[in-house]
Amino acid sequence: MTNQPDFSTVDAMMHRAVRDGVFPGAVLLVQDSRMPLYHRAFGMTNLQSKEPVTVDTIFDLASLTKPLATSLAVMLLIQNGDLALEQPIGSILPAIRGTAKEKIEVRHLLLHTSGLPAHRPYFKKLLPLPSANRREQLNDLLAAEPLIHEIGEKTVYSDVGFMFLRWVIETVTGAPLDRFVEEMIYQPLGIFPLYFIRGNADKRKEMFAATQRCPWRESILQGVVSDENAFISDGVDGHAGLFGTARAVGDLLGELTTVYSGEADRGLFRPEWVRRFFQRDETSGRTLGFDTPTPGASSSGTRFSEQTIGHLGYTGTSFWSDLKMKISVVLLTNRVHPDPENNMIQAFRPEIHNAVMEGVLP
Repeated sequence: MTNQPDFSTVDAMMHRAVRDGVFPGAVLLVQDSRMPLYHRAFGMTNLQSKEPVTVDTIFDLASLTKPLATSLAVMLLIQNGDLALEQPIGSILPAIRGTAKEKIEVRHLLLHTSGLPAHRPYFKKLLPLPSANRREQLNDLLAAEPLIHEIGEKTVYSDVGFMFLRWVIETVTGAPLDRFVEEMIYQPLGIFPLYFIRGNADKRKEMFAATQRCPWRESILQGVVSDENAFISDGVDGHAGLFGTARAVGDLLGELTTVYSGEADRGLFRPEWVRRFFQRDETSGRTLGFDTPTPGASSSGTRFSEQTIGHLGYTGTSFWSDLKMKISVVLLTNRVHPDPENNMIQAFRPEIHNAVMEGVLP
């Protein structure tokens, strides 16, 4: 990159977003391949304690769990020959044999074309049960879940589908999802902090951005997963539960985009599989486990190329990586704190991404 980036507009917009209540706090990271160009913190982790956000603040990444944990676990298992994209999940999960779901393939789950519903409040049925029994009962509820569409017929963004992927991964590996991704992906790549939190809360609350005020948990959540279905599963599931810093997310994206471009890497993921997972599916408009910009209506704005992958998270998190220009933008916020009905970030995201790209590529 020959020009010195100008992020003065970005600075002003981030400060204004905090002042206007778009989110209480945020960290914004911009990087060129692996090299950080901009990495700044804004606002507060908690409106009660007034603790300031720092670049080391850990955020509840919500649905970024899907691409950054579950999908990468599937990629690793496929490249190692333990799974196949076209493999029907009925060949892995005996509990769904004899049902329509047995013909769902791994790729259908990654592309959100499985025919499964978007969401189900399983936590309401599981809450009265002893915690030791909840995972088994959750799998029973998944096994009993009927399809709402024919397999492959329609794209429905589905938490339920990624809960199935967690079940598949744990069945194939014999290990919990959190342990598998930490031991087989994050630790070998030297990426930290990026991890799931088991139990009710992490003791180091001041390190975390607070999220919503949960009515049935009767508290503002901080250091504990916001998503109810993930919480009821001891904090770990395929659709949510991952926590991390912007730098950790950026490090992981840097590894993936470097492998994709054929540059030096650390040998964990193979270029052919990273490229396969980042290839846009024309039917769903997505890639395998990742999202792509919707033309004219993307949270990434209008300055990213068509060779872009990304994802959003409910708590106010997102990342977009332009594979052609090798620019990644990680925006972690706690926009749901304390009110999850605050949706001002929807209008803000495309504006800040345009400002970032205009600063990088004037």
